[in-house]
Amino acid sequence: MSKNLKLVRSICAEWERADFSRADWADPEIEWEFVGGPEPSGGTGIVALAAAVRSWISAWDAWRIKVDEYRELDRERILVLSRVAGRGRTSGMELGRMFHQGAIFFEVTGGKVKRQVVYWERDRALADLDLAE
Repeated sequence: MSKNLKLVRSICAEWERADFSRADWADPEIEWEFVGGPEPSGGTGIVALAAAVRSWISAWDAWRIKVDEYRELDRERILVLSRVAGRGRTSGMELGRMFHQGAIFFEVTGGKVKRQVVYWERDRALADLDLAE
């Protein structure tokens, strides 16, 4: 297992425990994007990413993430196939009785995540990365 895959696995393990407190894994100028879903957005930097994540998580009751699979695409790029569940705090919208299928793309260089893309729809991630099944 590569160092980059170990890093991504450690990040996701914390997220699966609902611990989103650390950001030492991110490059200070990380490029990030939320693709699809109710609030697509993007930006640069840890501060902006942390604010976006706090805003997103605070909009949900019982937000949960589970990893289905890690795909090491090459030495720097890792795709995490994930599932999320939760209920909208204001709308009451439920993300399915089980879990909604999404994906998270990580690009890691020099031991830091340089780019992160959170995909609301797994199929979109696979298509964007030319991995359509």
